Amino acid sequence: MKFITAEEAVSLIQNNQRVFIQGGCATPQRLVDALSARHAELKNVELTHLHTEGTAPYANPAYSGAFRVNAFFVGKNVRPYINDTHVQYIPMFLSEIPLYMRSGKFPIDVAIVQVSPPDAHGFCSLGISVDIAKAACDVAQKIIALVNPHMPRAQGDGFIHHSKIAAAVYAEDALHECAISEISDTEKAIGQHVAALVEDGATLQMGIGGIPNAVLSFLGNHKNLGVHTEMFSDGILPLVKSGVINGKAKTKHPGRIVSSFAMGTRALYDFIHDNPEVAMLDVAYVNDTTVIRKNNKVTAINSAIEIDLTGQVCADSIGTEIYSGVGGQMDFIRGAALSEGGKPIIALGSVTGKGNSKIVPVLKSGAGVVTTRAHVHYVATEYGVADLYGKNIAQRAKALIAIAHPNHREALEREAHQLYGSSF
Repeated sequence: MKFITAEEAVSLIQNNQRVFIQGGCATPQRLVDALSARHAELKNVELTHLHTEGTAPYANPAYSGAFRVNAFFVGKNVRPYINDTHVQYIPMFLSEIPLYMRSGKFPIDVAIVQVSPPDAHGFCSLGISVDIAKAACDVAQKIIALVNPHMPRAQGDGFIHHSKIAAAVYAEDALHECAISEISDTEKAIGQHVAALVEDGATLQMGIGGIPNAVLSFLGNHKNLGVHTEMFSDGILPLVKSGVINGKAKTKHPGRIVSSFAMGTRALYDFIHDNPEVAMLDVAYVNDTTVIRKNNKVTAINSAIEIDLTGQVCADSIGTEIYSGVGGQMDFIRGAALSEGGKPIIALGSVTGKGNSKIVPVLKSGAGVVTTRAHVHYVATEYGVADLYGKNIAQRAKALIAIAHPNHREALEREAHQLYGSSF
């Protein structure tokens, strides 16, 4: 395998091309920086990706003549520029993005990725970020790869033969890491409520952050849990080590942790490396509702920015301001609902950092509904769990007010009475 410099590699990218950047903790920062440094000589290069870690200099308005961004998920590095003319968001279920790429409707000229060195058979691994990256590599006219021995060789779908790589750059760069933060008292309370909903033999889907980690910390006495999730982090490691997570009760991929990307620390990446217990697969498959539902007791734990008294969940925006993305929430909320004994759960703190209620009479003007009121089942805050499934609007409002912060319940009751009159 012949290696060249990052600057030489990105010289393959030309004006008016669409370029995919692998995301999450696999973001190939060295290549991103080299490409951004060409801003004075490039025009109208479209960059597309999920959430990326590290810096995103290409999103700076000063580079708008060279680069424009169409992101399927918005991270903090491009969030300040979202909805500027040159930085836009594409709302799409995570499960559908690979299908969209493979349909030919979204051709990709160049895919920029970070991979493990080739094995004895010449195959490199996309490691901790297979998600939509595999589809992008499958359809891209050219692949530029940062070959990094720190990238774990993950079992699953994410293999690329070195012969398909147009330009390879060798670097021993540390992968991005997302350290586990201390769990707050509020998160602990939410975690206890949600953990009480998890049954032995359940298959878990969870994300990253304080609430998922809090839930996992209260599952130590459970038995035979499995994992089928779009992403996972270090929080599962103690449960795997203790045998609580063993996948024995799964009907789909028994005994294996199924995911499409991982974000965590070096300990997590070492756990994934060449581990036959972990299958890192294309997100079109992982997030396919028909696949998810084949496991029994799928327990999907997702969060929200706010939820209204009818159960509408906003998870991607603050009013009209895009904050993140649709992601895979709906894929798993629906998959869990259709699973035998499944439980779709929305878990969130009752108030924002400024003390405003996250349970609101109506969503903010322009807020996006990621999960509809018809899809919502369980909602958990630090004050308890509301089961909205099969409830009418007035019943839902009462149940949600009961788990709102006490400081806001009276005001919510007044608003509910105005909205729903005597029925409330």
